[in-house]
Amino acid sequence: RSSIPGPLQGDAEVVCVCVCVRSRMQSVAEQGHMALLGHSLAAYMSVLDRERLRRLTTRIVSDTTLWLCRLFRYENASACFHEDDRDGLVKVSRLVLHARYEDYACEGFAVLSPRQPVIYQSASCRPGLGQHLCSQLGLPLSSLCTVPCNTVFGSQHQMDVALLEKLIREDSEAGRLPLLLIANAGTPGAGHTDKLGRLRELCDQYSLWLHVEGVNLATLALGQATSVVTAATRSDSLTLTPGQWLGLPAVTAVTLYRHEDPALSLAAGLTSSQPVEKLRALPLWLSLQYLGHNGIVQKITHATALSQQLLQKLKSLASIKTSVGLLLILWLFQTFELSFSLLHSHGVDVVELEDEGTCVRFSPLLTAAVLGTQQQDVEALVERLAELLPVMNATVALRAEFREEARRHAPSLCYVEELSWPGLGVVRYEPEAEGMDEGRRKQELQKIQAELLKKLQELDSDIVFSAGPEFGPEEDCIFVGMVSEDVDVPELVLTIASLGREIEESGRLLENMTEVVRKGILEAEQQLQQASMDKLMEEGLLRQIPVVGSMLNWFSPVQSSIRGRTFNLAAGSLDSTDATYATKAQAGRPSFQDTPPSSSKKLPGRTGSRASLTPSRPTPVWCLEPAEPAEPDTARPDQSGVSPEQQEQEEQSPR
Repeated sequence: RSSIPGPLQGDAEVVCVCVCVRSRMQSVAEQGHMALLGHSLAAYMSVLDRERLRRLTTRIVSDTTLWLCRLFRYENASACFHEDDRDGLVKVSRLVLHARYEDYACEGFAVLSPRQPVIYQSASCRPGLGQHLCSQLGLPLSSLCTVPCNTVFGSQHQMDVALLEKLIREDSEAGRLPLLLIANAGTPGAGHTDKLGRLRELCDQYSLWLHVEGVNLATLALGQATSVVTAATRSDSLTLTPGQWLGLPAVTAVTLYRHEDPALSLAAGLTSSQPVEKLRALPLWLSLQYLGHNGIVQKITHATALSQQLLQKLKSLASIKTSVGLLLILWLFQTFELSFSLLHSHGVDVVELEDEGTCVRFSPLLTAAVLGTQQQDVEALVERLAELLPVMNATVALRAEFREEARRHAPSLCYVEELSWPGLGVVRYEPEAEGMDEGRRKQELQKIQAELLKKLQELDSDIVFSAGPEFGPEEDCIFVGMVSEDVDVPELVLTIASLGREIEESGRLLENMTEVVRKGILEAEQQLQQASMDKLMEEGLLRQIPVVGSMLNWFSPVQSSIRGRTFNLAAGSLDSTDATYATKAQAGRPSFQDTPPSSSKKLPGRTGSRASLTPSRPTPVWCLEPAEPAEPDTARPDQSGVSPEQQEQEEQSPR
């Protein structure tokens, strides 16, 4: 409740705000501080008079646009600065709608009905981009056409140009309007670039707007960019993210576009008449000046060099397949996922690709400037990878043997097919479920698996056993981690099965013993109740009254015929204590006098695992006796410790 603000105070109050960051903060370089300073200056400048603010923001926007156009070889273009890197594409699409449908500004969606617009995107585009675009434009999802990538010729991640042309032709013949094509200069997953030159020709042929985005657009700032990426300069628009490439925090994305009608640009939201909105470009304006042309090129060159360095190092390692999309490298490890801190600390992450499977991605243009990745970090990464490869190869080679061995121990062991698990395999111990309902069976399974996992983790072994991912699809399983090549798989599986069987049998033994004890206690309670009734019938009602009973027992003693009972855990039965009182020892056990000297330290009445419920007598476990009446005995001393005969002699003797 202390974090909930109270009522607003009437007087001024000094406010102190403390922000606690528990995770590791990313280093903010000097150019990052310059970007943060730009946000503060933008807030101060927003209170200037309107005319001065208009002149200042116009200069900031024009300078930034000119620098970006020259830096990335995209001359004679306008710029749109936006926080969400998808907003530029949304506004460009709205611009194309205004340009292709003359009455769109007046009639709205009504003019789209006779000829529905179609937007084309690659199957390798970032997930959700097309759906977001249709949602913002108010278009149905039927207006979105996803073009498959090449499956026979060329890269697996490049748009199929021949199939795209076929789709465009079919849409035109069906009365639909091909509107816009979204191409990639560096796909989000694998970093591949579409054939932008051929796509440009196709868009000219069918009057499509060509929009390009992707991380490889950063290489346009280098002196020698590849011809594949250079073709992006012929597109109608492209989206840049200089904040990621240069390590600038909270810097807007930029969409550069070429269009001659400023009125349509204003209607689409690409430009604004509000000077305050133009201040979004101020942090980028300051950062570009601080870095300078050489500084910008140096950062992009450094990221490219890191990628090339890692590529050369990986060529010397076996069992690694690299897929180079300019600045991105994939290490294919079948179904394995590397998860050690060295990867994540230098911008290496894991991606899932449709054809290749699970891969490790290194894209320094997106991470190096922020994390400060250097060449020695790449060296350390390769060394760590070289250490893990033998273990990974051994695990891959032994997975089939582990699966077969686990199936040989069926039905006690069940092999679980979990392709996303990077270890040796996954098994589940299946207890006997005969006569159990589903709820009882699941409860028994959870108890056995938890105890089995605990015992496996206590083994003196380098193999890691776990319960699997926290939100994994499989529950109540044993996940076996990576192993070395010298591991004995049959012995490992046999150990798992044996421990599971041992836990199951011990649990059933305990359950049976518990049931026997429960039944014995119920039977003992019934016999105690019957003994109490027999005692009442034998002694009479008057003897149960404290004072009267004592007098009657004194003058007319009654010898009770009721004896106690002892519960034998081994036999599970109630026995009489007559033999115990006769021999002064437990039945079937050596007496106290016959006990060997080594057991002389045991307390009387506490031999073995049994303990008497009446400590004054050496009776066995669960000795259950009814209350006995006081019996007059001439040889029994009274409470003072003197017998009646001694008391009578003392009274007759002279004092």
